[in-house]
Amino acid sequence: MKYVMALDCGTTGIRAIIFDKECNIVSKAYAPLTQIFPFPGYCEQDAEEIWRKCVDVMKKSLANAKLKAGDIEAIGITTQRSTSVIWDIDGKPLHNAITWQDTRAASICSKMDRHMKIRMVRGIGKITQAIKPLHRSVAGAKLITAANLSFNPASSLAHLKWLLDNVGGAREKARKGELLFGTVDTWLVWKLTGGKIHATDYSNASATALYDPFSLKWNKMFLNLFDIPEEILPEVRETAGEFGTTKVLEEEIEIKSVVADQQAALFGEGCFEEGEVKCTHGTGSFIDMNVGAKARASRHKLLPFIAWRIDGKTRYMLEGMANTTGAAIQWLVENLGIIASPEESEEMASSVESSEGVYFVPAFSGLTTPYWDAHARGIVIGLSRKTRKEHIVRAVLEGIVYRCKDIMAAMEKDAGIKIKIVRADGGAARNNFLLQFMADMLNVRVERQRISEVSALGAAFMAGLASGYWESRGELIEKREVEKIFEPEMEEERRQYLYEKWRKAVKRAFAWHEE
Repeated sequence: MKYVMALDCGTTGIRAIIFDKECNIVSKAYAPLTQIFPFPGYCEQDAEEIWRKCVDVMKKSLANAKLKAGDIEAIGITTQRSTSVIWDIDGKPLHNAITWQDTRAASICSKMDRHMKIRMVRGIGKITQAIKPLHRSVAGAKLITAANLSFNPASSLAHLKWLLDNVGGAREKARKGELLFGTVDTWLVWKLTGGKIHATDYSNASATALYDPFSLKWNKMFLNLFDIPEEILPEVRETAGEFGTTKVLEEEIEIKSVVADQQAALFGEGCFEEGEVKCTHGTGSFIDMNVGAKARASRHKLLPFIAWRIDGKTRYMLEGMANTTGAAIQWLVENLGIIASPEESEEMASSVESSEGVYFVPAFSGLTTPYWDAHARGIVIGLSRKTRKEHIVRAVLEGIVYRCKDIMAAMEKDAGIKIKIVRADGGAARNNFLLQFMADMLNVRVERQRISEVSALGAAFMAGLASGYWESRGELIEKREVEKIFEPEMEEERRQYLYEKWRKAVKRAFAWHEE
């Protein structure tokens, strides 16, 4: 019997999971990853540690199931996005990996935001926004997106500029053709294949800010502005396809997929059609909407990523993030002491019929889409003598959902597509009250599937399809086991009333924090 292995490299740990043909988890192994904080705003990881623990968990997952390398049909890899590594042709990293949480390049980005060329591009984009016939064209979508262009210090584009300018010998090695760059996926593929393959996939490339998702090419204007040689960048390959073979488990195994973590989760949730959304409720909520075969412009500063490219067909998505989800529930436990554990929030919220007019705005670190106010701060509003702790707990869970609705409403407007279904995963998705209220407020079905490791499942799905282990996406949908379905139960009048009150509450949180 054959199996598929998924290698899932996150920020805090790396795991190898082995799936059988029925999509059951046969075995898994996990190893934590160290985060390094040398200075304020810096967040690094040891690329060699990532590699060592990658091999360790692969071997342990086989040993746990008493399997051999020959039992593995294919490997799929999914990784954290925008964590950047440079190494020489001998495979030695020149610096620790700079993670997506690192903001050391803030001054670089601020300077580039003021560059004359970038200001011109933004100006042209704003003019394009006023010309409605251009909105649905690829060129128009690209220009409208450019209207909101601002460089992010957490991006690989900013990381790479910093590395080339600050790591001794980096530019010289690049000039000599002795330097390679990649995100974690590229680094692992290079190591797994013994240095034979220097490649990434479309989903990871589109998250670097180095790649143009509209033209499917490295962005030459950005490369020139940031003085980055294109020669050090990896080849961009189809998400499910050929990424070489590895012998680290003694027998040769094909690597058949490489995909970014949120895109892998979208695929693992079976969101293959436009209008299908996956919502990952972790510390924050990552929300991704399949928008079909065309990249969409976003007036709300949603991120127009490539979801995947398979068999010559590209699928795009819009992504938004609410910063405070699990963090808000943890706040109830650790800071307020209202509940003893996150699990208790469901029972307490369900014990009252409403929040009794209490609203919680989860803005501990500002508000993202559609408000974009870094100075907003969290508030609890609507308190009265009737307010009990149960009402506050319920208001916190409802506030999480309102933020998700804000983002999904922006997605519908930008894409011109109605949401068909939401598939939820992540730790907070175990909360039935949260998902039922989400179904009520969005007025769509919300599903939670049995397997919680959806990024790994997505990588396995892609590798299995590319290798012929599974025949079609239809087969995957049939095998995907939905644990619980949440249907809308709220009346439209009530839904509108609650959301209008939310819109009033959220405005009270604006522009509160002063530098």
